[in-house]
Amino acid sequence: MKQYDKNSLIGFVLMAIILIVFNTFFFPEVQQEQAPITAPTEAVITETQITETVTDAPIIPTLNDSIVSEELKATYGIFASSAKGTDEFQTIENDKLKITVANKGGRITSVILKEYQTFDSLALDLFDADSSSFNLQFTTGHNINTADLFFVAEQTSNTLSMKLKADDSHYVEYLYTLTDDYLIDFDINFVGMENIIPSGVNYMNLEWQMKTPQTEKSKTNQDMYTGLQYQYSSDNEVDYLSFTSTDEDKINARLNWVAFKQQFFSAIFIAKDGFDKPTYLTSTKSEGSKFIKDLSAKFELPYKHNRDEQLSFQFYFGPNHYKTLESYDSGFEELVPLGWGIFGWVNQYIIINIFDFLSKYFSSYGLIILILTLIIKIGLAPFTYKAFLSQAKMKVLKPEIDKINEKLKGKDPMKAQQETMGLYRKAGVNPMGGCLPMLFQFPILIAMFRFFPASIELRQESFLWADDLSSYDSIYNLGFEIPFYGDHISLFTLLMTVSTLLYTRMNSSMATGQMAQMKWMMYLMPIMFLGFFNNYAAGLSYYYFLANMFTFTQQYFMKRMIDEDAILAQLEANKKKPAKPKSKFQKKLEEMQKKQEQQLKKRK
Repeated sequence: MKQYDKNSLIGFVLMAIILIVFNTFFFPEVQQEQAPITAPTEAVITETQITETVTDAPIIPTLNDSIVSEELKATYGIFASSAKGTDEFQTIENDKLKITVANKGGRITSVILKEYQTFDSLALDLFDADSSSFNLQFTTGHNINTADLFFVAEQTSNTLSMKLKADDSHYVEYLYTLTDDYLIDFDINFVGMENIIPSGVNYMNLEWQMKTPQTEKSKTNQDMYTGLQYQYSSDNEVDYLSFTSTDEDKINARLNWVAFKQQFFSAIFIAKDGFDKPTYLTSTKSEGSKFIKDLSAKFELPYKHNRDEQLSFQFYFGPNHYKTLESYDSGFEELVPLGWGIFGWVNQYIIINIFDFLSKYFSSYGLIILILTLIIKIGLAPFTYKAFLSQAKMKVLKPEIDKINEKLKGKDPMKAQQETMGLYRKAGVNPMGGCLPMLFQFPILIAMFRFFPASIELRQESFLWADDLSSYDSIYNLGFEIPFYGDHISLFTLLMTVSTLLYTRMNSSMATGQMAQMKWMMYLMPIMFLGFFNNYAAGLSYYYFLANMFTFTQQYFMKRMIDEDAILAQLEANKKKPAKPKSKFQKKLEEMQKKQEQQLKKRK
């Protein structure tokens, strides 16, 4: 071979070796295009926009090629090294809470309230890892979900730092600081992320979700009081999603806090500077599940691209105790359903204060309810006496009223009514006098209806045969379900129903006119209550039973104090006196009756 040919051959071989080596070690690898990951809001931007945005950015931390696979780098970018790890858990606690935080996701996976237990005597855990999530979503050119990545933990006595690291100078930190009560300070710190997160991204998404476990004896009652509530920043008004059905809403207003509320406990997420709008809220009923409801919230968090940026929040994990919630001066006490208007005022200013006062001196809540009932009945005694006196007068006049009704029976009902009212006026009897105590008792009865099932003080407090005054009592389990009644027999409900029927019978003996014709309705209501209250709080049925028994006692003594013969004599004397001038109301009523009579005559 000629020297020229040899040199040419050697040259071609050398060039081929150089090209192979250069292509292998120096040419950048062409990455395969990934399918975009869908995000719930506009915070995620396209790969093209990201490339344009970060062109002039400083050098981003490099990854160790020998440790991190190309697949992880393609998926997580600078956080690829955090995509691999082993599950570890950190614990911070005080006298009230024991909180477990997982290194995967850096999130709280368990909150145990040390002072309470579930209905089956287990540690009360508000939620656990498998039934909850907490995920911060942002982009670095790659869509990052913190729930998929491993954080590095650093712990002091009451503070836990969880860092999602690109390196020591570029990371996202969750900082948990436990106080001495039910509040936890929670800060999200962005360190060195101002150029890693593209400049066009001003918001990131935070998803919070939990399935509420059954912690109470009655799953039905717990479901009634479990739901999602939130407070507006503009006027501090508290609103809620439906508690009775699956519901969702997009809140286009700034919020102070969002609460995942259970019957007696709540998890509240609080933004110290308020949550920017919009906020997406969902409450889903868990039919046929061991969970009560599935609650979730999605927030948009602002990001300003500062060198060291912090977002400050708090968590409340604790009981729905009115005075405790009220002490935070944040409207949390609205989570306790005391009722609206006057019913809520009765509970807030009267019942709760009396209840708390008695709790200082008595440990038995059955005894406390007994004393509370006695206080209420004594307070209403003057009005009850006036009502009973009015009923006694009506009873004395009943024979004369019956004569009027018999005389005009089927002839002229309007005239019968006029003569009856005339008799009342001559005798000086107010037929509405018996309604006065009801005006005072009715708000209290409704207030109690709201107070007992929502009062955590009664939770798991036993009395006589009832093992939990906040739930139903059962003396016998039927073994099968009766529609509208249940699968057990509540003795307190039976006692309440029987005493109500006896009270109805006593009052119906003095009923006249239309009220006498509606006796069956008066007996029907207690029977309906039997089915409803059988599954309700035993403390409420016990209170209504006591109220009836005290009423019987009052009427017994009042009956001995009132002389019906003396009342009849007084009424006869009143008849002989000149009739009092008619009031404007009476004149107006008579004019309306005359018009009705004229209309009836025209029709005939």
